[in-house]
Amino acid sequence: MAREVPEREQQPLRLEGVGRRYGRRGPWVLSGVDLEVAPGALIRIEGANGTGKSTLLRLLAGLDAPTVGRVVGRPRTAYVPERFPATLPFTAADYLIHLGAVHGLSRAEAADAADEWLERFGAAEHARTPMSELSKGSSQKVAVAQALLAEPELLVLDEAWTGLDEPARGELERVVVERTAAGAAVVFVDHDPRRLAGRPDATYAVVEGALASRTGTGNPHADGPHLVVRARGPEGTTPPAEATELAASVEEVPGDAHRISVPESRSDALLRALLGARPPWHVVSVEPEPERPLGVVPRPRRPEPIETESS
Repeated sequence: MAREVPEREQQPLRLEGVGRRYGRRGPWVLSGVDLEVAPGALIRIEGANGTGKSTLLRLLAGLDAPTVGRVVGRPRTAYVPERFPATLPFTAADYLIHLGAVHGLSRAEAADAADEWLERFGAAEHARTPMSELSKGSSQKVAVAQALLAEPELLVLDEAWTGLDEPARGELERVVVERTAAGAAVVFVDHDPRRLAGRPDATYAVVEGALASRTGTGNPHADGPHLVVRARGPEGTTPPAEATELAASVEEVPGDAHRISVPESRSDALLRALLGARPPWHVVSVEPEPERPLGVVPRPRRPEPIETESS
């Protein structure tokens, strides 16, 4: 039931001299931000925790307004937060049907779209489950589904992969490529530098409230200094999921050890996850990881579809 966004309906979204602060005397979270999001563009936003990434995404999604500057050109927009309120008084299907109606779909169209997206993300069995009873992962699948019901022209993803299982993560990557190929724009934040690696048309980092351009393939050190943790677990095992969720990259090295790159801001949590695993992992060493040089933003291009084994 997917449909292409008609070319004539699409307008670029532009942030012009945008600044945002909370309270009349509060510090500036963002300042002097200029950004254009063209139809079909895939844009990655990076930055350390607390730098204003989520504020920028909320401005792009229309959920927040700039204190200064202006936002020009509002396409049909959908937003997926990192944490989705699970205590809503609906079943998963009823919630999606309700949101579909808000987006202008008929009840039948919304029901069909809800079934399709729940099926694609492996959550069809939870269609009649109350939202308050869903696990974090299932709740996040509903959060993603609600954003895709009306095939938005701009999809804003704030750590939307967090909490999803591996098949659902891959499916969301495929959906991102589908939407950009159909002419929609996607702006996303994700802590894993491998996410959609090589596909973004542009990558930006929020640094001290300003927007700086980086390479189109992303910079794994945009979220601050990284540490390299070498750890060893029981033979034949991989690091616990709680640790890999926090890591920027995980690599197996000779000697049954793993080399784990992690932002310094998340290193304590990663070490707790390793040491608290059952059985626990042995931490061999912790060292600073050298930063990589910045690059330039490449010319925008239309991404190619992701090939899967089934295709």
